[in-house]
Amino acid sequence: MSDHTLFQHRAPFVLESGVTLPGFHLAYHTYGTFDPSINNVVWIFHALTANSDVVSWWPGLVGDAKLFDPARHFIVCVNMPGSCYGSVGPLEKKPGSEDLYYHDFPQLTIRDMVRMYQHLRQALGIGRIHIGIGGSMGGQQLLEWAIDEPDAFEYIIPIATNAWHSAWGKAFNASQRWCIESDASWQSNSPEAGMHGMKIARSIALLSYRHYQTYDLLQSDEPPYEVGPYKAGSYQQYQGEKLAKRFNAFSYHRLSASMDSHHVGRNRQDAATALQGITARTLVIGIETDILFPLTEQEYLAKHIPGARLSVINSLYGHDGFLLEFEEIEKDINRFLDKPVQPAVLPVPPKALRQA
Repeated sequence: MSDHTLFQHRAPFVLESGVTLPGFHLAYHTYGTFDPSINNVVWIFHALTANSDVVSWWPGLVGDAKLFDPARHFIVCVNMPGSCYGSVGPLEKKPGSEDLYYHDFPQLTIRDMVRMYQHLRQALGIGRIHIGIGGSMGGQQLLEWAIDEPDAFEYIIPIATNAWHSAWGKAFNASQRWCIESDASWQSNSPEAGMHGMKIARSIALLSYRHYQTYDLLQSDEPPYEVGPYKAGSYQQYQGEKLAKRFNAFSYHRLSASMDSHHVGRNRQDAATALQGITARTLVIGIETDILFPLTEQEYLAKHIPGARLSVINSLYGHDGFLLEFEEIEKDINRFLDKPVQPAVLPVPPKALRQA
Protein backbone atom coordinates (compact mmCIF):
# COMPACT_ATOMS: atom_id res chain seq x y z
CA MET A 1 0.00 0.00 0.00
CA SER A 2 1.35 3.44 -0.89
CA ASP A 3 1.90 6.02 1.84
CA HIS A 4 -1.18 7.46 3.49
CA THR A 5 -1.83 10.77 5.24
CA LEU A 6 -2.80 10.80 8.91
CA PHE A 7 -5.60 12.96 10.30
CA GLN A 8 -5.49 13.56 14.06
CA HIS A 9 -8.62 14.50 16.00
CA ARG A 10 -7.45 15.47 19.47
CA ALA A 11 -10.78 16.29 21.12
CA PRO A 12 -12.86 13.71 23.04
CA PHE A 13 -15.15 11.64 20.83
CA VAL A 14 -18.19 9.86 22.26
CA LEU A 15 -19.15 6.55 20.66
CA GLU A 16 -22.70 5.27 20.33
CA SER A 17 -21.91 2.85 23.15
CA GLY A 18 -21.25 5.77 25.50
CA VAL A 19 -17.50 5.10 25.62
CA THR A 20 -15.42 8.25 25.14
CA LEU A 21 -12.21 8.17 23.15
CA PRO A 22 -9.77 10.96 24.11
CA GLY A 23 -9.17 11.37 20.37
CA PHE A 24 -8.68 9.31 17.24
CA HIS A 25 -6.69 9.23 14.03
CA LEU A 26 -7.61 8.24 10.50
CA ALA A 27 -5.34 7.12 7.67
CA TYR A 28 -6.51 8.35 4.29
CA HIS A 29 -5.44 8.74 0.69
CA THR A 30 -6.26 11.55 -1.70
CA TYR A 31 -5.67 11.67 -5.44
CA GLY A 32 -5.90 14.71 -7.70
CA THR A 33 -6.64 18.31 -6.80
CA PHE A 34 -9.69 20.44 -6.07
CA ASP A 35 -11.24 22.35 -8.92
CA PRO A 36 -11.72 26.09 -8.23
CA SER A 37 -15.21 25.56 -6.78
CA ILE A 38 -14.25 22.39 -4.83
CA ASN A 39 -17.06 20.63 -6.67
CA ASN A 40 -15.15 17.62 -7.96
CA VAL A 41 -14.82 15.54 -4.79
CA VAL A 42 -15.36 11.78 -5.07
CA TRP A 43 -15.44 10.04 -1.67
CA ILE A 44 -14.94 6.28 -1.90
CA PHE A 45 -15.74 3.91 0.98
CA HIS A 46 -13.88 0.60 1.17
CA ALA A 47 -15.16 -2.78 2.33
CA LEU A 48 -14.22 -4.99 5.30
CA THR A 49 -10.53 -5.87 4.79
CA ALA A 50 -9.54 -3.28 2.17
CA ASN A 51 -7.66 -0.03 2.79
CA SER A 52 -7.59 3.63 1.81
CA ASP A 53 -5.34 3.07 -1.23
CA VAL A 54 -8.31 2.62 -3.52
CA VAL A 55 -6.21 2.50 -6.70
CA SER A 56 -4.71 -0.77 -5.42
CA TRP A 57 -8.04 -2.59 -4.98
CA TRP A 58 -10.38 -0.89 -7.50
CA PRO A 59 -8.03 -0.25 -10.43
CA GLY A 60 -10.79 -0.77 -12.96
CA LEU A 61 -12.60 2.37 -11.78
CA VAL A 62 -10.00 4.62 -10.13
CA GLY A 63 -6.76 5.92 -11.63
CA ASP A 64 -5.34 7.65 -14.66
CA ALA A 65 -7.79 7.63 -17.58
CA LYS A 66 -10.33 5.68 -15.52
CA LEU A 67 -13.89 6.65 -14.57
CA PHE A 68 -12.66 8.41 -11.44
CA ASP A 69 -9.53 10.11 -12.72
CA PRO A 70 -7.22 12.26 -10.55
CA ALA A 71 -6.88 14.57 -13.56
CA ARG A 72 -10.55 15.51 -13.13
CA HIS A 73 -11.45 14.61 -9.56
CA PHE A 74 -10.27 15.05 -6.01
CA ILE A 75 -10.64 11.50 -4.72
CA VAL A 76 -10.74 10.65 -1.01
CA CYS A 77 -10.69 7.23 0.61
CA VAL A 78 -10.35 6.69 4.37
CA ASN A 79 -9.18 3.54 6.11
CA MET A 80 -12.05 2.69 8.42
CA PRO A 81 -11.26 2.91 12.15
CA GLY A 82 -10.76 -0.51 13.70
CA SER A 83 -8.78 -1.68 10.67
CA CYS A 84 -5.04 -2.30 10.56
CA TYR A 85 -3.94 0.02 7.77
CA GLY A 86 -3.14 3.14 9.75
CA SER A 87 -6.37 4.30 11.40
CA VAL A 88 -6.98 3.88 15.12
CA GLY A 89 -7.40 0.17 15.83
CA PRO A 90 -6.77 -2.74 18.19
CA LEU A 91 -3.02 -2.91 17.53
CA GLU A 92 -2.55 0.80 18.27
CA LYS A 93 -1.23 2.10 21.59
CA LYS A 94 -3.77 3.08 24.21
CA PRO A 95 -3.78 6.84 24.83
CA GLY A 96 -1.14 7.74 27.41
CA SER A 97 0.26 4.20 27.52
CA GLU A 98 2.85 2.02 25.85
CA ASP A 99 0.40 -0.89 25.92
CA LEU A 100 -1.61 -1.81 22.84
CA TYR A 101 -5.40 -2.01 22.91
CA TYR A 102 -5.77 -5.63 21.82
CA HIS A 103 -9.07 -6.89 23.36
CA ASP A 104 -9.72 -3.52 25.02
CA PHE A 105 -10.32 -1.72 21.75
CA PRO A 106 -13.88 -0.33 21.97
CA GLN A 107 -16.57 -1.58 19.62
CA LEU A 108 -17.36 0.96 16.89
CA THR A 109 -20.57 1.16 14.91
CA ILE A 110 -21.00 2.21 11.30
CA ARG A 111 -22.46 5.46 12.61
CA ASP A 112 -19.40 6.08 14.78
CA MET A 113 -17.18 5.68 11.72
CA VAL A 114 -19.21 8.13 9.67
CA ARG A 115 -19.12 10.76 12.38
CA MET A 116 -15.34 10.42 12.50
CA TYR A 117 -15.18 10.97 8.74
CA GLN A 118 -17.22 14.14 9.12
CA HIS A 119 -14.38 15.67 11.13
CA LEU A 120 -11.91 14.78 8.36
CA ARG A 121 -14.18 16.31 5.74
CA GLN A 122 -14.24 19.56 7.71
CA ALA A 123 -10.46 19.54 8.12
CA LEU A 124 -10.02 19.08 4.36
CA GLY A 125 -12.25 22.08 3.68
CA ILE A 126 -14.74 20.04 1.68
CA GLY A 127 -18.28 21.35 1.46
CA ARG A 128 -20.64 19.25 -0.61
CA ILE A 129 -19.22 15.97 -1.91
CA HIS A 130 -19.95 15.56 -5.61
CA ILE A 131 -20.09 11.74 -5.61
CA GLY A 132 -20.06 9.23 -2.78
CA ILE A 133 -19.62 5.59 -3.73
CA GLY A 134 -19.01 2.37 -1.84
CA GLY A 135 -19.80 -1.32 -1.87
CA SER A 136 -20.72 -3.78 0.86
CA MET A 137 -19.66 -2.39 4.26
CA GLY A 138 -18.51 0.73 2.43
CA GLY A 139 -22.01 1.18 1.06
CA GLN A 140 -23.39 0.90 4.60
CA GLN A 141 -21.20 3.83 5.65
CA LEU A 142 -22.25 5.85 2.61
CA LEU A 143 -25.95 5.38 3.33
CA GLU A 144 -25.53 6.25 7.00
CA TRP A 145 -23.72 9.47 6.12
CA ALA A 146 -26.26 10.46 3.45
CA ILE A 147 -28.99 10.10 6.09
CA ASP A 148 -27.08 11.80 8.90
CA GLU A 149 -26.14 14.77 6.69
CA PRO A 150 -28.58 14.97 3.77
CA ASP A 151 -26.75 17.92 2.19
CA ALA A 152 -23.35 16.25 2.25
CA PHE A 153 -23.63 14.54 -1.17
CA GLU A 154 -24.84 15.54 -4.61
CA TYR A 155 -24.84 11.94 -5.89
CA ILE A 156 -24.53 8.65 -4.02
CA ILE A 157 -23.89 5.21 -5.49
CA PRO A 158 -24.34 2.41 -2.92
CA ILE A 159 -23.37 -0.96 -4.39
CA ALA A 160 -24.23 -4.46 -3.10
CA THR A 161 -25.27 -3.11 0.29
CA ASN A 162 -28.27 -2.70 2.57
CA ALA A 163 -30.25 -0.54 4.99
CA TRP A 164 -29.51 -2.92 7.87
CA HIS A 165 -27.31 -5.97 8.17
CA SER A 166 -29.51 -9.02 7.86
CA ALA A 167 -29.83 -11.94 10.25
CA TRP A 168 -28.23 -14.02 7.47
CA GLY A 169 -25.23 -11.68 7.32
CA LYS A 170 -24.94 -11.55 11.10
CA ALA A 171 -24.97 -15.35 11.25
CA PHE A 172 -22.05 -15.51 8.83
CA ASN A 173 -20.14 -12.93 10.88
CA ALA A 174 -20.92 -14.62 14.20
CA SER A 175 -19.68 -17.94 12.83
CA GLN A 176 -16.45 -16.28 11.71
CA ARG A 177 -15.90 -14.63 15.10
CA TRP A 178 -16.56 -18.01 16.72
CA CYS A 179 -13.69 -19.45 14.70
CA ILE A 180 -11.40 -16.72 16.01
CA GLU A 181 -12.64 -17.08 19.59
CA SER A 182 -12.07 -20.86 19.45
CA ASP A 183 -8.41 -20.37 18.58
CA ALA A 184 -6.43 -21.25 21.74
CA SER A 185 -4.19 -18.21 21.20
CA TRP A 186 -7.05 -15.70 21.04
CA GLN A 187 -6.97 -14.59 24.68
CA SER A 188 -3.29 -13.64 24.56
CA ASN A 189 -2.15 -10.09 24.03
CA SER A 190 -0.14 -10.68 20.90
CA PRO A 191 -0.43 -9.41 17.32
CA GLU A 192 -0.56 -13.06 16.22
CA ALA A 193 -3.46 -13.99 18.54
CA GLY A 194 -6.36 -15.70 16.81
CA MET A 195 -4.66 -15.88 13.42
CA HIS A 196 -5.39 -19.57 12.80
CA GLY A 197 -9.03 -18.94 13.64
CA MET A 198 -9.07 -15.97 11.29
CA LYS A 199 -7.84 -18.12 8.42
CA ILE A 200 -10.83 -20.41 8.91
CA ALA A 201 -13.11 -17.40 9.29
CA ARG A 202 -11.93 -16.13 5.93
CA SER A 203 -12.76 -19.48 4.38
CA ILE A 204 -16.33 -19.15 5.66
CA ALA A 205 -16.56 -15.57 4.45
CA LEU A 206 -15.45 -16.50 0.98
CA LEU A 207 -18.39 -18.86 0.60
CA SER A 208 -20.70 -15.89 1.14
CA TYR A 209 -18.73 -13.61 -1.18
CA ARG A 210 -18.82 -15.95 -4.14
CA HIS A 211 -21.48 -18.11 -5.78
CA TYR A 212 -22.09 -21.74 -6.72
CA GLN A 213 -21.27 -20.93 -10.34
CA THR A 214 -17.97 -19.29 -9.34
CA TYR A 215 -16.72 -22.44 -7.69
CA ASP A 216 -18.20 -24.74 -10.32
CA LEU A 217 -16.35 -22.94 -13.10
CA LEU A 218 -13.07 -22.09 -11.39
CA GLN A 219 -12.54 -24.68 -8.63
CA SER A 220 -13.92 -27.92 -10.06
CA ASP A 221 -11.58 -30.88 -10.21
CA GLU A 222 -10.33 -32.13 -13.55
CA PRO A 223 -9.85 -35.64 -14.91
CA PRO A 224 -8.84 -38.20 -13.77
CA TYR A 225 -10.80 -37.09 -10.67
CA GLU A 226 -8.45 -38.40 -8.01
CA VAL A 227 -9.73 -38.92 -4.46
CA GLY A 228 -8.34 -35.79 -2.75
CA PRO A 229 -6.86 -33.37 -2.23
CA TYR A 230 -9.52 -31.30 -3.96
CA LYS A 231 -9.02 -28.03 -5.76
CA ALA A 232 -11.81 -26.21 -3.92
CA GLY A 233 -10.42 -27.16 -0.51
CA SER A 234 -6.92 -26.05 -1.45
CA TYR A 235 -8.34 -22.77 -2.66
CA GLN A 236 -10.09 -22.11 0.64
CA GLN A 237 -6.90 -22.77 2.57
CA TYR A 238 -4.92 -20.52 0.23
CA GLN A 239 -7.34 -17.63 0.75
CA GLY A 240 -7.08 -17.96 4.54
CA GLU A 241 -3.30 -17.94 4.41
CA LYS A 242 -3.33 -14.99 2.03
CA LEU A 243 -5.42 -12.82 4.36
CA ALA A 244 -3.22 -13.73 7.35
CA LYS A 245 -0.26 -12.12 5.58
CA ARG A 246 -1.94 -8.72 5.51
CA PHE A 247 -4.56 -8.56 8.29
CA ASN A 248 -5.01 -9.43 11.96
CA ALA A 249 -7.70 -11.24 13.92
CA PHE A 250 -8.42 -8.31 16.25
CA SER A 251 -9.40 -6.02 13.39
CA TYR A 252 -11.33 -8.79 11.66
CA HIS A 253 -13.27 -9.56 14.84
CA ARG A 254 -14.09 -5.92 15.59
CA LEU A 255 -14.96 -4.87 12.04
CA SER A 256 -17.32 -7.79 11.46
CA ALA A 257 -19.18 -6.71 14.61
CA SER A 258 -19.23 -3.13 13.29
CA MET A 259 -20.93 -4.42 10.17
CA ASP A 260 -23.51 -6.20 12.32
CA SER A 261 -24.31 -2.88 14.04
CA HIS A 262 -25.53 -1.34 10.80
CA HIS A 263 -29.17 -0.28 10.89
CA VAL A 264 -30.17 3.08 9.47
CA GLY A 265 -33.40 2.98 11.49
CA ARG A 266 -31.70 2.78 14.90
CA ASN A 267 -32.83 5.68 17.11
CA ARG A 268 -34.81 6.99 14.16
CA GLN A 269 -38.46 6.32 13.35
CA ASP A 270 -37.65 3.31 11.12
CA ALA A 271 -35.40 2.37 8.22
CA ALA A 272 -37.86 3.36 5.50
CA THR A 273 -38.37 6.82 6.98
CA ALA A 274 -34.63 7.28 7.42
CA LEU A 275 -33.98 6.43 3.77
CA GLN A 276 -36.69 8.85 2.68
CA GLY A 277 -34.59 11.63 4.20
CA ILE A 278 -31.82 11.14 1.64
CA THR A 279 -31.72 14.09 -0.76
CA ALA A 280 -28.76 13.06 -2.92
CA ARG A 281 -29.50 11.72 -6.37
CA THR A 282 -29.07 7.99 -5.94
CA LEU A 283 -28.07 5.05 -8.10
CA VAL A 284 -28.39 1.73 -6.29
CA ILE A 285 -26.44 -1.12 -7.88
CA GLY A 286 -27.13 -4.76 -7.03
CA ILE A 287 -25.48 -8.02 -8.05
CA GLU A 288 -28.03 -10.59 -9.17
CA THR A 289 -25.99 -13.55 -7.88
CA ASP A 290 -25.13 -11.96 -4.51
CA ILE A 291 -26.13 -14.31 -1.68
CA LEU A 292 -24.70 -12.19 1.16
CA PHE A 293 -26.38 -8.90 0.20
CA PRO A 294 -29.20 -10.29 -1.98
CA LEU A 295 -30.94 -8.18 -4.59
CA THR A 296 -34.04 -7.75 -2.40
CA GLU A 297 -31.92 -5.50 -0.16
CA GLN A 298 -31.03 -3.16 -3.01
CA GLU A 299 -34.64 -3.19 -4.21
CA TYR A 300 -35.64 -2.00 -0.73
CA LEU A 301 -33.15 0.87 -0.92
CA ALA A 302 -34.35 1.94 -4.35
CA LYS A 303 -37.97 1.78 -3.23
CA HIS A 304 -37.51 4.06 -0.23
CA ILE A 305 -34.81 6.55 -1.33
CA PRO A 306 -36.64 9.33 -3.18
CA GLY A 307 -36.06 9.19 -6.94
CA ALA A 308 -33.47 6.41 -6.69
CA ARG A 309 -32.62 4.28 -9.70
CA LEU A 310 -31.81 0.59 -9.48
CA SER A 311 -29.33 -1.16 -11.75
CA VAL A 312 -28.77 -4.92 -11.63
CA ILE A 313 -25.56 -6.61 -12.73
CA ASN A 314 -25.45 -10.33 -13.46
CA SER A 315 -22.03 -11.50 -12.37
CA LEU A 316 -20.37 -14.89 -12.13
CA TYR A 317 -18.66 -13.71 -8.95
CA GLY A 318 -21.58 -13.15 -6.56
CA HIS A 319 -21.02 -10.45 -3.94
CA ASP A 320 -17.43 -9.96 -5.09
CA GLY A 321 -18.86 -8.73 -8.38
CA PHE A 322 -18.85 -5.20 -6.95
CA LEU A 323 -15.03 -5.36 -6.99
CA LEU A 324 -14.66 -7.05 -10.38
CA GLU A 325 -17.46 -5.98 -12.74
CA PHE A 326 -16.01 -2.52 -13.25
CA GLU A 327 -16.97 -2.26 -16.92
CA GLU A 328 -20.67 -2.77 -16.14
CA ILE A 329 -20.48 -0.51 -13.08
CA GLU A 330 -18.84 2.20 -15.18
CA LYS A 331 -21.57 1.98 -17.81
CA ASP A 332 -24.29 2.24 -15.17
CA ILE A 333 -22.67 5.26 -13.54
CA ASN A 334 -22.15 7.06 -16.84
CA ARG A 335 -25.81 6.53 -17.73
CA PHE A 336 -26.85 7.82 -14.34
CA LEU A 337 -24.89 11.06 -14.13
CA ASP A 338 -26.30 14.19 -15.73
CA LYS A 339 -22.97 14.85 -17.39
CA PRO A 340 -21.35 11.44 -17.79
CA VAL A 341 -17.70 11.24 -16.90
CA GLN A 342 -15.86 10.35 -20.08
CA PRO A 343 -12.61 8.49 -19.45
CA ALA A 344 -9.76 9.34 -21.75
CA VAL A 345 -9.93 7.34 -24.96
CA LEU A 346 -7.00 4.96 -25.11
CA PRO A 347 -5.81 3.09 -28.18
CA VAL A 348 -7.40 -0.34 -28.43
CA PRO A 349 -4.61 -2.95 -28.57
CA PRO A 350 -4.72 -5.74 -31.14
CA LYS A 351 -6.86 -8.70 -30.17
CA ALA A 352 -3.82 -10.88 -29.60
CA LEU A 353 -2.45 -8.43 -27.04
CA ARG A 354 -5.79 -8.10 -25.26
CA GLN A 355 -5.82 -11.84 -24.73
CA ALA A 356 -2.20 -12.12 -23.64
